[in-house]
Amino acid sequence: MTVDLIIPTYNPDRSFLELIDKMDAQTVRPSKIVITNTEQKYFDRLIFSTSFTTEHKNADIRHISKREFDHGRTRNESVKRSDADFFLMMTQDAMPVDDKLIERLLAVFKKDPTVAVAYARQVPRDDATEAEKFTRSFNYPKQSALHTEADIETLGIKAYFCSDVCALYKREIFDELGGFLNHTIFNEDMLFAAKAIHAGYKVAYVAEAEVIHSHNYTGRQQYKRYFDNGVSQAKHPEIFNGLNVKGEGMELVKKTAAHLKGSGRGLEVIPLYYQSACKYLGFRKGKRYKSLSKRTILRCTSNPEYWITDELLRERSSIDARQGYGRSEAELKMLADTPIQSKKDNSDTPD
Repeated sequence: MTVDLIIPTYNPDRSFLELIDKMDAQTVRPSKIVITNTEQKYFDRLIFSTSFTTEHKNADIRHISKREFDHGRTRNESVKRSDADFFLMMTQDAMPVDDKLIERLLAVFKKDPTVAVAYARQVPRDDATEAEKFTRSFNYPKQSALHTEADIETLGIKAYFCSDVCALYKREIFDELGGFLNHTIFNEDMLFAAKAIHAGYKVAYVAEAEVIHSHNYTGRQQYKRYFDNGVSQAKHPEIFNGLNVKGEGMELVKKTAAHLKGSGRGLEVIPLYYQSACKYLGFRKGKRYKSLSKRTILRCTSNPEYWITDELLRERSSIDARQGYGRSEAELKMLADTPIQSKKDNSDTPD
């Protein structure tokens, strides 16, 4: 079984070079490293006077402009450059803990051919705040799990959880299900996981496969990220409606606060509540994005380029490809249909 590595990059630092070195030294080595980089000048600056291209001859590097990047479409285009049986999606700020990351993710597919995607455990960086460390342990526990449609009733939104920070996809199933939704602001990984689960496949969480990944976001950054998350969920009610998203968030806040107090870090509860408020307010505003002005949306989002493309897709009958936009048949269909079917039958719901 062959595996390719796919990484979208934007203004990568020297840790990205370390990441590629470690991925090329895996016990299961990627056949190809597909890199789609946003803004060539930053990438060229990083690898200038290095031996990157000679040391990694299996690297396929292509550059796009910032206005061309889309969470779904950019990854779909990257997958087209791979012909491996599996492809590993990663982000530039993740780092494998050891050389068995791919091997351990791949083992799940060997045991169960109905697994569509398997994602790794994320362990925090040394400089992560205590709250961030607890959040990672909450979202990425030490126990592996297999999620199916039967788990939605008990797990709610967690049944769809998946992260392209480090996730291995089975190409055959990925193609069968139509890949990622082309035009997405957030959650392209969860939307695919939901589609796979409703099609009868499984999503695997592999705790033994670990990557180092965490963020110390400011309140403003959290607000913008959760605004985009709210938009994503509002755009896909067929997936997220009826799931207790708010309850999951409140449970995490309460457990984190209790952990901080119990470990003698009571003062850190104050920034925790502030960050949580930023998340909640951003998410709530994103959920009602349709009632907001374009100016307000652009002020709240972390991805203004998405909205430029969104407006073009919905208002223009043709798009000048030279400006970085293209309108595929899949995108045209996306505007009229939803590719994911709801688990619940709402046919008896009164108007």
